Amino acid sequence: MPPVDSGFTPSFTKPVNHDGCVSRGRRRFLASGSVLAGTLAAAPIAAAQSWRSDGWCATWGCAPAGPPPSASTLSFSGQTLRLVVRASIGGTRVRVRLSNEMGSTPLTIGAAQIGLRSSGVYVVAGSNLPLTFGGRTSVTLRPGTPAVSDPVFMQVPPFADLAISLYLPGTVAATTYHRDAWQANYVSTAGNFAANTSFSVSRTIGAWPFLTEVDVNSGGGCIVAIGDSITDGQGSGTNLNRRWPDYLARRLQAELGTSGRIGVVNRGIAGNQLLEDIPTAMQSGHDVLERFDRDVLATPGVRAVIVLSGINDIVYSSGANLVRVDEMVAGYRQLIARAHARGVAALGATLPPMLGFVYYNAAREGVRQGINNWLRSANEFDTLLDWDQVLRDPAAPTRLRSAYNSGDWLHPNDVGYQAMANAIPLGELQQLVP
Repeated sequence: MPPVDSGFTPSFTKPVNHDGCVSRGRRRFLASGSVLAGTLAAAPIAAAQSWRSDGWCATWGCAPAGPPPSASTLSFSGQTLRLVVRASIGGTRVRVRLSNEMGSTPLTIGAAQIGLRSSGVYVVAGSNLPLTFGGRTSVTLRPGTPAVSDPVFMQVPPFADLAISLYLPGTVAATTYHRDAWQANYVSTAGNFAANTSFSVSRTIGAWPFLTEVDVNSGGGCIVAIGDSITDGQGSGTNLNRRWPDYLARRLQAELGTSGRIGVVNRGIAGNQLLEDIPTAMQSGHDVLERFDRDVLATPGVRAVIVLSGINDIVYSSGANLVRVDEMVAGYRQLIARAHARGVAALGATLPPMLGFVYYNAAREGVRQGINNWLRSANEFDTLLDWDQVLRDPAAPTRLRSAYNSGDWLHPNDVGYQAMANAIPLGELQQLVP
């Protein structure tokens, strides 16, 4: 058993540079010949390249998963969804990303709008603006594909509640969705009410169907948090935005001022694993190794990723085939290499204590300890967040502090999530997110 802590001040380790890191500077593209020079000088090409200076950055995001089992699949019939999300940074233009990536049939969005949510299903009068896709007010997403809307001029304040309204003509099954929103979202009675300030609500849902990202033209960068239910917010309060990435977003701007205008995007999925999918529970999403390019590297403005992943690999592996520390290490090294190849800083985190959790046993605890020992000694992540030390009980280091326990001895409560965010060294983070 590890030695008893005398306190809980977190320790952080930042490794020295090692061979194989890719420079984060801009690449230079060289070409010879007057033909290229003349082409670049042409007015139509110059106009077409203006998108390079748009400065898009994700202000909110979730990770799509699915399809869910038929018995628990949400279904809509000629209804309007009003999905509520919390922006992390502001901007003057906005666009959204929708997804049918887990669907097997085409998904038609008959109308879409975005506005500032006032309360409940209500949108601030005058703020609800139509979204188009290639200039069209409706869009059909083929199976397995996403769609990004055209930009809309809209003043988005930091930490604004945004309401994205989607009218779904016909009968639609939510085969692509994020199951655990910890946010009430609204389903109308039959009809297209996307442009309405409010509508009659037939039911509320605790998921985000089809919506995966909101971007703003902040001109800055963002941090992506990827992991499992602890990142997704299991144990936090509903409609309160008290996941640890939410606390981090607020802390950045409260403590760093204008230099803290850094987007924070939450790509956690409850039940998610680092190495393998759970074939019988696809609402847990594809494993982190598989979804890393889509959910992290493809996020507009990404400068850094925070990885907290591995507990589910441990607790869902059987005693006869327990996941090995070296397998997990190989997975972490893949994430680091792929992030660095794209100029993205990689922050890792130790796995939190789990004594008392329903799947705890001594063998699984041994794997957790082995992973944490490697994380602390290897110095391969750009920065290590020792959340095990932050969350554990000094008198019983394999157990979560009772003050941080949401009830199952694994997932923190709101106070625990705030402690996690408070333990992130903003100075180091600021250096990694230029």
